[in-house]
Amino acid sequence: MQTCRGYSSALRLAGVILGAVLSTVPVDFSTAIAGQGQASEQRLTPRQLEIERQRQRLSSGETEDRREAVTRLGAMRHPAASRAALSALSDPSPMVRATAAAAILSLPPEESAGSLLPLLADKDEFVRQQVTYALGHTRSRSAVPGLTERLADKKDSVRASAAVALGQIADAAAVPALAAVLNPQSGFVAAKKNKKSRTERNPFVLRAAARSLGQIGDRAGLPALILVLQDKKAEDDVRREAASALGAIGDPAAIPALREVLTARDPYLAQTAHEAIRKISRLQNSRGN
Repeated sequence: MQTCRGYSSALRLAGVILGAVLSTVPVDFSTAIAGQGQASEQRLTPRQLEIERQRQRLSSGETEDRREAVTRLGAMRHPAASRAALSALSDPSPMVRATAAAAILSLPPEESAGSLLPLLADKDEFVRQQVTYALGHTRSRSAVPGLTERLADKKDSVRASAAVALGQIADAAAVPALAAVLNPQSGFVAAKKNKKSRTERNPFVLRAAARSLGQIGDRAGLPALILVLQDKKAEDDVRREAASALGAIGDPAAIPALREVLTARDPYLAQTAHEAIRKISRLQNSRGN
């Protein structure tokens, strides 16, 4: 009997010890894991927390929610935020893809350009337009071949944005394509040959091409610019842009053509030509000194 009582006492004591041990172990393991996640989240910086919040919104079923998330990531102007926005370049919504084009520009230029180039062939006009603008901001020369092809795009907005972007990049390799757009008689062949190729008529595209030739500053663009300047049938604002571009290039070979329009019926063209001549003269004087 004594043996039984001793045995029961031992069992009770073991139960007390086991209960004390179990009381120190989390009963709900999911709660413990969540606690660890909260502790990990608390270690993130405010920027990292915001990037993660917006990254999670990119999986939302609502297009506007995804677009806003991409916009906020781009507004942070930080490489980590741009990297989080990369997945939005393949979003099913054209609006989200177009927004993502600008949102990834905080990445290194070559990385941004490499991510954007495939979207030059996007089916949506607005996406192609925004991608060409974004490529201009990268200043990456690797974008020049793709952008020159877009000078033959079916949509005016895309051709214009491609011309603008090429001026921002300012690579002389783009001069032949821009000159061919500005004036087919300049001696250059269009960037992309096809049966539907035609003389550019859109004034904004022509102005953008002229301005970009001035930004690039290569004298190979002179013939096209001079031909446009001398073309009295051309739009006045296109001729003005050509005169301004000739001044930006700074080659004295353009002075005779600029003098011809000093008495043009358009007073603004005459003024622009006068300013271009003065600019070329200053550049020549500074080079001579």
